[in-house]
Amino acid sequence: MSYFRSVIEAMEGYIPGEQPRNGEYIKLNTNENPYSPSPHVIQSLRDHLSSHRISLYPSPLGDGIRKKAAEIYGVPEDWIMIGNGSDEILNLIFRAFLGKGDVVMYLYPTYILYRTLALFQEAEYQEIPFTYDETLPMELIDRPAQLKVICNPNSPSGTFFPIPQMEKLLQVSDCPVVIDEAYVDFSRDNCLSLLKTYPNLLIPRSFSKSFSLAGMRIGILFAHPEIVHGLLKLKDSYNLSCLSQVAAMAALEDIDAMWENVRKIRETREWFTRAMRELSFTVRPSEANFVMVQKGGGNMRLLYEALKSRQILVRFFPEWPDLLRISIGTDLEMKTLLNALYSITGA
Repeated sequence: MSYFRSVIEAMEGYIPGEQPRNGEYIKLNTNENPYSPSPHVIQSLRDHLSSHRISLYPSPLGDGIRKKAAEIYGVPEDWIMIGNGSDEILNLIFRAFLGKGDVVMYLYPTYILYRTLALFQEAEYQEIPFTYDETLPMELIDRPAQLKVICNPNSPSGTFFPIPQMEKLLQVSDCPVVIDEAYVDFSRDNCLSLLKTYPNLLIPRSFSKSFSLAGMRIGILFAHPEIVHGLLKLKDSYNLSCLSQVAAMAALEDIDAMWENVRKIRETREWFTRAMRELSFTVRPSEANFVMVQKGGGNMRLLYEALKSRQILVRFFPEWPDLLRISIGTDLEMKTLLNALYSITGA
């Protein structure tokens, strides 16, 4: 006998990337930043812990983060919401705008969590295939839905859709449009400039990638205040710990440190892409902190397992067995990966 709703009983849960607990691995499977956050973040956490203030509840709205983010990004405070990672923000959005039988549309392949969140709501998910170029499919633009979601840059491909493409989608869509910018700091542009013009636009971002704070679980949403107000009805009262709030504020106060890490990752991404192509891999143009690689349309599981046996983790998706997603690590980590590939492939 099961007490779960039938949809929960039948579905498979979202499976995050592997987090090894034993042994030393080069982790290139979950798009974490290989570099440390700003030293100001570490010192701010130490100062907060020494003050014994962890016995008090954190700010329910993350007021300090909102104020600093408003200053940096030029968006009013009441247009900003803080989340326990951008995943919580996405969860709230799906809960707020989708009910049983409603339609959510997104590109395919993309972040698999979108499908899981749709299933929670018993919504109909429509996965629109795309060809890895920078043009949105007309199906996504023209067809009606209750919610549309674009991961930009996209995961797992790293594809960046230019801002005019996003604006075209917003102009013709009469539903909320989520442009998920979890990886946007590694790309050429972003959609914040569209926010005031389009009240149906929601932009979630993450502190996990560019800010090197994946372990702190910090997300931020930019949206019109009416949308923020509605989503706040759904969020937990104290959804972001005091330590996470301290870390986020300190990271924003030393944003130059983040941009320096982004610069290094972009440079490594470029030379690593060239090296993989010289090994006869197809590497999609990426504007994220990872690259998607393929080789002859074959199943990549054996290569994934061969790398894992050498203590190197990359991301293999059973749903898309012809590709691997490889996070960009340090230069040394990427050179170690390349040496392993030379050994495995005999190149």
